[in-house]
Amino acid sequence: MTFEREVKLATELAQEAGALAIDYQRRGITAETKADESPVTAADKACEKMIVERIAREFPDDGVLGEEGANRESQNGRKWIVDPIDGTRDFVRGIPLWAVLIGFEQDGQIVAGAAHSPGQKLLLSASKGGGTWQDGNRLHVSQITTPDESVLCFNGFNKKGVSANLGLLKWVERFWAVRGLGGSVDAMLVALGKADVWIEPNAKPWDFAPLKILVEEAGGRFGSFNGTNSIYEGNGYACTPALEPYILDFFKTGG
Repeated sequence: MTFEREVKLATELAQEAGALAIDYQRRGITAETKADESPVTAADKACEKMIVERIAREFPDDGVLGEEGANRESQNGRKWIVDPIDGTRDFVRGIPLWAVLIGFEQDGQIVAGAAHSPGQKLLLSASKGGGTWQDGNRLHVSQITTPDESVLCFNGFNKKGVSANLGLLKWVERFWAVRGLGGSVDAMLVALGKADVWIEPNAKPWDFAPLKILVEEAGGRFGSFNGTNSIYEGNGYACTPALEPYILDFFKTGG
């Protein structure tokens, strides 16, 4: 199964939501604070509503899980996982590092998805067994094998649980460069072969869903800190295959 129809829909919706979000941004936006202390805007809500309504028309039996509250039970083992604006803090401040994330899950496995960062002019899509693509070009993670040649992207040095890990700063010293572009763009750079490791210490399933398949179908590895391959553990990493042992060793030993 190639999931061509699902990839096409995810790609179209990611672009449409990106355009809708930019329209809201031009007109001026203000953010509210949700119960988890993360911000939300009218654009987040409008984009999710548009995405969810279109999915319901195209695939009425599919489930939906969205960051802004969409939650429809699946009737067939299929579910769409949506983050209408990943990086709302960036969006509010006009920093062009936010993205629209749409992942598709079948029988508990992410099998398709798309990610679109309008500000970076990035639109990536992937499907299980079908590869990861950008502008008609198939992508592959880098061939770099050692940390001292690698670009590490770490999102959220200020997130809960990070400061308690006293070995973290010493560990990152071994990398050629360290960057942090907000999460989704970091992961997209790994799929593009422009960065080599992405670590996300605290996030939700909708933050990971399409990024997981984008990296995996580009030949990379995705996992959670406990070594599982799940998007539901609250944290995650993506990297080239050769660098995975370094990542897992850090999670095991703390540096």
